[in-house]
Amino acid sequence: MPKPETLREHKHLRMFGRLLHNPNLWALNRKSAPGAFAVGLFVAWIPMPFQMVAAAAFAILFNVNIPVSVALVWITNPLTMPVMFYGAYLLGAKILGHAPQDFAFEASWQWIEASLATIGPPFLLGCLVLGIVFSAVGYLLINNLWKYSIMFKWQKRKSK
Repeated sequence: MPKPETLREHKHLRMFGRLLHNPNLWALNRKSAPGAFAVGLFVAWIPMPFQMVAAAAFAILFNVNIPVSVALVWITNPLTMPVMFYGAYLLGAKILGHAPQDFAFEASWQWIEASLATIGPPFLLGCLVLGIVFSAVGYLLINNLWKYSIMFKWQKRKSK
């Protein structure tokens, strides 16, 4: 995990100033770890630039571990993004009752503006739904793993 000092000095995170001095933002404990997973997994599904900054802002807001939150947004990377976001689009289209449209992605602002009206609503809805689902599952999974690891340690101590 990166050192707190390294992240505090990061050019995009310096804007948070003294908020980054809260020790719980850097600690891994039974409250900060599940919340950090929830934040990181939710932000990973938000189709926006600077996801790391958004993850840090949400981590500060919810008082959870910043490094874990920021690291988890890298689930969305150039290799996984097409599959994840196409899946989000298909889910959103299914929820809205739209037939999926054929489209060819272009890395241009004009394409994005033109596509917002057609594929934008199902895509954004799919991202929101998947962000909420993955966030909840991540939170529950880490919370339960933490709880079971503590129970296992207590049983081990008890047996000694």
